[in-house]
Amino acid sequence: MYKFEDAYEKAPYNDLLQIYQQSFIDSFPLPALTDYVNGKTITYGDMARRIARLHLFFELCGIRPGDKIALLGTNRPNWVITFMATITYGATIVPILSDFNPTDAQHIVSHSDAVLLFVSDNIFSHLDFDAMPELRAVISLDSRTVIAERAPLTTPTGRRPTSHKGLVSSLTRHFHKRYPNGFSSTDIRYSHFDGDSVAVINYTSGTTGYSKGVMLTLDNLRGNVVFGIRSKLHYQSSRCLSFLPLAHTYGCTFDMLVPLSVGAHVTLLGKTPTPMLLLKAMRQVRPSLIVCVPLILEKIYRKVVVPMITKKPIRWVLAVPGLDKAVYSIIRKKLVDAFGGQFEEVIVGGAPLNPEVESFLETIKFPFTVGYGMTECGPLISYSPWRRFEPGTTGRVLRGIMEAKILVDSTLPVVDGHPQGEIMVRGLNVMKGYYKNPDATLAALEEDGWLHTGDMGWLSEPNNRTIHIRGRYKTMILSSNGQNIYPEEIEAKMNNMPYVNECLVIERSGHLVALCHPDADQVTRDGLDDEALKAAMLDNLSALNALVAPYERVQDIEIMPEEFEKTPKRSIRRFRYK
Repeated sequence: MYKFEDAYEKAPYNDLLQIYQQSFIDSFPLPALTDYVNGKTITYGDMARRIARLHLFFELCGIRPGDKIALLGTNRPNWVITFMATITYGATIVPILSDFNPTDAQHIVSHSDAVLLFVSDNIFSHLDFDAMPELRAVISLDSRTVIAERAPLTTPTGRRPTSHKGLVSSLTRHFHKRYPNGFSSTDIRYSHFDGDSVAVINYTSGTTGYSKGVMLTLDNLRGNVVFGIRSKLHYQSSRCLSFLPLAHTYGCTFDMLVPLSVGAHVTLLGKTPTPMLLLKAMRQVRPSLIVCVPLILEKIYRKVVVPMITKKPIRWVLAVPGLDKAVYSIIRKKLVDAFGGQFEEVIVGGAPLNPEVESFLETIKFPFTVGYGMTECGPLISYSPWRRFEPGTTGRVLRGIMEAKILVDSTLPVVDGHPQGEIMVRGLNVMKGYYKNPDATLAALEEDGWLHTGDMGWLSEPNNRTIHIRGRYKTMILSSNGQNIYPEEIEAKMNNMPYVNECLVIERSGHLVALCHPDADQVTRDGLDDEALKAAMLDNLSALNALVAPYERVQDIEIMPEEFEKTPKRSIRRFRYK
């Protein structure tokens, strides 16, 4: 079994909950959470006090360590408090993505065996309480009141409360009795639980349509959090703008768990992160670190950078050796200022970054890096800080936490002496398994701890720690002449064409077809009608086929009137379009 670096197994890094206990004590008077929607801020002391109130509520309700508590809402302070209260109590949190449809959300609540549900009022209005029979009560994230309940349970003391609503109404009295001198930093005390205890069951919302409950332990979270602390991704009083869904492991870990472990200040956007709203919020918050998915960065690139570099005077200057560097410097500053101007780097993850965008950002020396992870690793597998980042890679495997190898596929070509195949990973971050799904667990996890990622790629020197990814095994298309086709690579080229917002390449009757959703802003700006748009897309098809290999040529193009359905991390749900 993999030997973890000693630094991760010694105090203060060997117990996740003790890390939070010390962080909340040290940062007691500092700002912890700001709601961007209403501008209200609570301190670490306020947050710890509310966590203690929830602990008392759990206790009075008879909640035991290991019980499941579901959480369904957008990025708001009460969401964060509920999550942190649950894991520090020793219960298991089940975060549910707010854009799951009601039927899927209800299935997750039932499948996870959740006994309590914390939910936003507008979301609960679309749910059927009777379809979730195991729930004892539903608590509003907006008003912190009980909005639905079943027969109350006998508490650990033997008292039978009249109702969960009664417990909430009497909670202040119970809290004052528990803390007669008021709640102070000396009252923050979190119990120790075994690192193998399941802290989170995170239901995936993948591109292939099969949702599974990923069991992440306290140690899985610890591996990610301690790496963030040691890498100084955040630090006390650094600023974080949380706009990725916290119910997804990427946003949860790097916009919440890591910042709160060091006393950073988290501003929760709580709204759909459109490019214009994000740019406005970044100018106001001035984040110290930006964590985003490629789609967001690519849209900002198109709206901020492309209009600049396509102007004739700028194109002329860029063609003159020596002058291009001055222009690139100006563009870099404009882009850095657009992101708030005070960040160390932008970390891109969750999906591949468009090669053209990556190349341009590298040319202007924009401080960005691309990482690699998956829900099953909570999520991080590889990362390099931007000054050490190699374009075309996803960083280096986390030293002391994870290791990687290639399950070589002899049908794939060797790249610069490196064999290709499925990327396998093992280490502290790897999940315990899939909840109540032993077959899926057995298929994903080897007996010696190696996890099948489902991604194809290779490892490069030194020490086989830098990861290169080609695509997903499930999306690879085998051509009629036996060639392996990676649709993501073709899509990246098409996405750079005029009037294309996003593209999906599929196989139909033995031929490749490109489904394209047009860029409405560009189409409107240039005054294209339907016929002109079709002609422009056919021109794009010709240009695309001149760039790809003969076996990768796309035979037809279809215009999609609606944006593709996506997962919360903004990856296209490909299975919907096969």
